[in-house]
Amino acid sequence: MIRVVIADAHHIMRQGLRALLERTDDIQIIGEAEDGQQACELVEQLAPEVIVMDLAMPRLNGLEVVARLRARGVTTPVVILSEHSDSVSVRQALQSGVYGYLLKRSVAEELPLAIRAASRKEIYLTPSVTAPLLQGLIGDQSAQQVKTGFDALTSREREVLQLVAEGKTNRAIAHALHLSDKMVEQHRASLTAKLNVRDTAGLVRLAVQHGLVSLDE
Repeated sequence: MIRVVIADAHHIMRQGLRALLERTDDIQIIGEAEDGQQACELVEQLAPEVIVMDLAMPRLNGLEVVARLRARGVTTPVVILSEHSDSVSVRQALQSGVYGYLLKRSVAEELPLAIRAASRKEIYLTPSVTAPLLQGLIGDQSAQQVKTGFDALTSREREVLQLVAEGKTNRAIAHALHLSDKMVEQHRASLTAKLNVRDTAGLVRLAVQHGLVSLDE
């Protein structure tokens, strides 16, 4: 049996994933998380063989969960679920160390395949994302190109961007990340400069485009 933790902010989505995977004879769900912080805790407590995780989750998005786990020496393979098929999102996920990237509309057909591949430490990508990814690698977004603004964000800046997009105030962000108010202001200034936006609305729009948050949360 492949022991799996699933993480998604929406209860209905988790129910659907559970129903899908319970129809297999080699995959067992051993835990469910509704946000990124809970996902980190469950993975360390339960030691699953694979994590299935939404890219856009509250508290910590999917890629930040991966970063925190890797920093703690946890190498459990992660399969990301996302609404976004652009090459930037897929490339960032792969660079973070995930083993699978599925579009949510493909979950019913492909999730068991992705979990099995991840359990073998093999990469699985939804076929519809591979063409844009390859075009990005061999075209204008080649590996030699200077990083885009979003690519250049630090892990901390992505955390701040997600919390801004979730509507948190500077004071609330400072409390959540154990930072000073001044440091949060500096991170926000860096975000607007790197992303070439002028206001909070611009930051929110980019956070949604890159899957850090979803509009239906």
